[in-house]
Amino acid sequence: MVLFRQLFDPQSSTYTYMLACSERREAILIDPVFEQARRDSALIEELELKLVATLETHIHADHVTGGWLLRERFGSCFMVAEAGETEGADRTLKHDDHIKFGGCHVVVRATPGHTASCLTFVLHDQSMAFTGDCLLIRGCGRTDFQGGSAEDLYHSVHEQVFSLPDTCLLYPGHDYRGLTVSSVGEERRHNPRLGGALSISDFKGYMDNLGLAHPKQMDIAVPANLRCGRPETCSLEQEEPDWGPLNLTFAGVWEAPPQWVEENLGTLQVLDVREEAEFDGPLGHIPDARLIPLGELSERVEELDQDRAIVTVCRAGGRSAQATNILRKAGLTKVANLPGGMLRWRALNLSTVGNAQDA
Repeated sequence: MVLFRQLFDPQSSTYTYMLACSERREAILIDPVFEQARRDSALIEELELKLVATLETHIHADHVTGGWLLRERFGSCFMVAEAGETEGADRTLKHDDHIKFGGCHVVVRATPGHTASCLTFVLHDQSMAFTGDCLLIRGCGRTDFQGGSAEDLYHSVHEQVFSLPDTCLLYPGHDYRGLTVSSVGEERRHNPRLGGALSISDFKGYMDNLGLAHPKQMDIAVPANLRCGRPETCSLEQEEPDWGPLNLTFAGVWEAPPQWVEENLGTLQVLDVREEAEFDGPLGHIPDARLIPLGELSERVEELDQDRAIVTVCRAGGRSAQATNILRKAGLTKVANLPGGMLRWRALNLSTVGNAQDA
């Protein structure tokens, strides 16, 4: 069975796709984004997967790939088209190559036209295909730079994508209208640029007269992507908080391990955001915790020590996660949530003040 997630970067409207073998727990990521590497890492770790490879559908001009950062963290292989002429790739791909992840694999189809190095990745059972910018939902990528060719794109789509089964789901590299998925049958019938009875001359005439400006990030993104996304002076690890062994959830919330919190109560501020009745209620509270109910927190941030790290806590971890967002918006940076709240704290038999009876 294949685990599948469609992820989105709002800045570049880029889709990143995670595919994983549910039995062997090996995964690949298609078109990861540099700024979202932490998010992608959290997903891989939370699902207890091994990231074996990151795949690029092409050399992107609108964002920098996160492949290098993910390789730094997980040791995954960076894979890109042989025609891309990148520096530092672990494997270059050509038509009909197979990329395995556990008992599953994707097949490479060369689909040049948007750029000279575009690839489409087709799942082994042809139930899904990841088209990058070659074929978008009711559209396609432009063909006026990076070796693009309207004629090549027309042939790529008709010969390599439209030749798949009608039921094959198509997942694009971008969408700017909130659309998420299409199918071969839909696009063959309804794509206004490439579907129906449109000829190659129709398509070339359409593409030659788009008159689009070049992507704003092109001068930055293309050189960086030719280096596989390797920045001049940056790594994923350098951005980690240095005040504790924190974990980042897929929701973007930093969390502090409960046992570590108990061991460091003397140096941390524990902020309990429950109501007063809960604070003094059956679950009790953490020693020396400060009570500020969540509804009052925005107005009482100044009561906290700005120089000491803060760990937020509630009953189960939901309200306290929101509290970390409030504190960060107020300018506090050393903030983390206590995962599982007092319920988990009690289950671990950690030190508690108050009634400390099961709720």
